[in-house]
Amino acid sequence: MILHCNYEELLALRAGADLVLRGHDGRSGTVVAPAQTQARVESLVSTLHGDISLSTLAEQEACEDAVRAVLAALLAEMDAAVLAAHPAAEPAVVAYFDYAHVRSVLGRLEEMGVHMRALIEVVTGAPVDEQAALTFAFPD
Repeated sequence: MILHCNYEELLALRAGADLVLRGHDGRSGTVVAPAQTQARVESLVSTLHGDISLSTLAEQEACEDAVRAVLAALLAEMDAAVLAAHPAAEPAVVAYFDYAHVRSVLGRLEEMGVHMRALIEVVTGAPVDEQAALTFAFPD
């Protein structure tokens, strides 16, 4: 399945991924994400050239985890930018739009996951398990 992303969303995802990978949370400079999530964010960065192809539910779940970490970093960054000046300051507005673009991507990604789970359950006649999430393939 293909997750369509526009140019602004890709830029925002890259900016947020950079924050996660640098271990920055907008305030204290501490690590935001655990090692597995950081690895997923690194993997996400390598796909940020256009639309993202997700072949299995496991790939969708990993991508969703990475995007959630990016979103959390961007929320912290936006919060810090607002508190550093005021809500209409240019850095706060830029931080808001980065956050909003990534939130939009996450919404579509969550919806994709719901549809993928439902399709697996309809086709297999059973609830989704780890094996099905790893092996049930969705074409682009």
